[in-house]
Amino acid sequence: MKNKILVVDDDHHIVEIISFALTKANFDVIEAADGNAALDKYKQHNPELIVLDIGMPELDGLEVCKEIKKVSDTPVLFLSAKDDEFDKVLGLEIGADDYVAKPFSPRELVARVKAILRRGSFSAEAPRSGEEINHGHLRINTSTHVVTWLSQPIELTATEFSMLKTMASRPAHVFSREQLMENSYQNNIAVSDRTIDSHLRRIRNKFKEAKGCPIDTVHGVGYRVNSCDTTL
Repeated sequence: MKNKILVVDDDHHIVEIISFALTKANFDVIEAADGNAALDKYKQHNPELIVLDIGMPELDGLEVCKEIKKVSDTPVLFLSAKDDEFDKVLGLEIGADDYVAKPFSPRELVARVKAILRRGSFSAEAPRSGEEINHGHLRINTSTHVVTWLSQPIELTATEFSMLKTMASRPAHVFSREQLMENSYQNNIAVSDRTIDSHLRRIRNKFKEAKGCPIDTVHGVGYRVNSCDTTL
């Protein structure tokens, strides 16, 4: 079965370009021209991923993402004419999985979509069953993409899950930002240090709400999972 991708942009020409590239890559594409239509199409079709423009009138992409993340962890790839670090960090803070600035290469956008789906819970590739990482209070089921801490479920985005799984798979190892990027982003996609830091900050915030956090910073070196046996 083909993955469904919702493409949202108020520029019809941009939507046509993206839709053509995704259709050629064997995806089913649903189109929306504004934020309100995007929310309606999302409810109707339940897509596996959303390509979402930020700068739209009335209801912009950031607001659409916030509304969707209230009820679902569907991956979001932001698309914007603004190549601004603040916009990127803000988008990641509210739950986006990746960010592409206009003008963009359709081939790169398709590669990023595939990378998100591969590492996320909506992957088209069949996961291997029975794989679980247990480390103190931390439980990561790599088959179902379920994460629990002190038996409480923790909702992570696809990228956040990939980063945590990478660290938990080698609990004694300290991972640099570069190593986390290499293990969490496919197809040699490069992201900034601030992007990695933003994902890690969001992971920590989610765990703190569950009275604990499995990630330690080793200053000047990188990050690792801790003993996972203590609570706040």
